[in-house]
This record gives sequence, structure tokens and C-alpha cells, in this order.
Amino acid sequence: MKQGIHPDEYRMVVFKDFSCDEAFLTKSCAPASDTIVWEDGNEYPLIKLEISNMSHPFFTGKMKFVDTAGRIDKFNKKFAKTRFAKTEK
Repeated sequence: MKQGIHPDEYRMVVFKDFSCDEAFLTKSCAPASDTIVWEDGNEYPLIKLEISNMSHPFFTGKMKFVDTAGRIDKFNKKFAKTRFAKTEK
């Protein structure tokens, strides 16, 4: 293994998927600003996830409806103010 190219800060970290409220403890060097008390009573850094294998439709077989209409309307409203927006003739 080459020296000096791998991170030295591997530590136990909790990854929590907030869409299904599932968490798992593993080693990582990912930066974390929050902490959480795990089942063993120890406090670990917390990495917040929006999606993981526990909530992804490919792994669960369940489709989850995501409200994109609000995002599309917000984008169109913002884009309408630019010089690239189509103007009606």
C-alpha cells in the first residue's frame, strides 16, 4: 500500500437514513458535525442520509412518490426572470 495517500482518521460512525428512520454503525473517515448515542450507550459521529439501501426502490421493491411539482414550478418561476426564458410574440 502506498504511504501518505490513504486517510488516517478511520473511526466508528453512525449513518442514519432519515427517510425510513434506519441507522447502521460502521467505520468511515467521512466528516460529521453531529453526534448520536448508539444502542451500546456510546456517542458516535452522525452522517445523515436521504436515501440508502434500506429506502431505495431498487432494493426495497417499493416505489416512493417524490413531490417534484413544487421543484419544477420553483425552477420555472426562477428561470422566467432570465434572458433565456421564452417570450411570447
